[in-house]
Amino acid sequence: MNRTTACATTTGVALPQQPAAQAREARGALPAPVVRDLRARDGRSPRALLFGPRDLVVVTGLPGSGKSTLMRRAVRGARVDSQDTRDRWDGRMPRLLPYAVYRPLVRLAHYAGLRRTLRSGGPVVVHDCGTQAWVRRWLAREARRRDASLHLLLLDVTPQQALAGQRARGRGVSRYAFLRHRAASDRLLHAVERGGLPAGCGSAVLIDREAADALRRIGFTG
Repeated sequence: MNRTTACATTTGVALPQQPAAQAREARGALPAPVVRDLRARDGRSPRALLFGPRDLVVVTGLPGSGKSTLMRRAVRGARVDSQDTRDRWDGRMPRLLPYAVYRPLVRLAHYAGLRRTLRSGGPVVVHDCGTQAWVRRWLAREARRRDASLHLLLLDVTPQQALAGQRARGRGVSRYAFLRHRAASDRLLHAVERGGLPAGCGSAVLIDREAADALRRIGFTG
């Protein structure tokens, strides 16, 4: 595993491109995964993360960790956030109707919107709750198809921070759902820390709440 960190004075970090074409040219030898750990940097985190012109970025972490907040602030191009889809549906549904009733429709609309965005061929930042591994597999296939890379941006926050984030936004998940998310997030985090990226991911960036707050841009070169 290539484990690198940004220089303390760096204002932006560029993630290496590892397109599928290069892997094919290497007769099946996959590039070594790249993990950048930007946690616990005492306020010296980079202000920008830059990826390739056709790359896909998955932002994952616990519910309440700040994924949607980060995406709204830092992503200036195409982004697909399930929270945006839910907000649109919430605005159309009767206030007394429980979300669980129309949740399947929200999910269907979210994935349909993701599919439409991917078909444009441009770079995309995607919100991932962490429990839907099949979504990352889907995005990995799409990255290979377009000879680009899939990158993982993982928000590592404590359960207490995530629960506080849910309270701050006035919307939470059930205890059962939170425990499921926590177990999936812990497995993914521990795997990435050991250099075991999900299949198809070319790189991963680990950030804590402080590093997330410092980010002002998640962008793409070219």
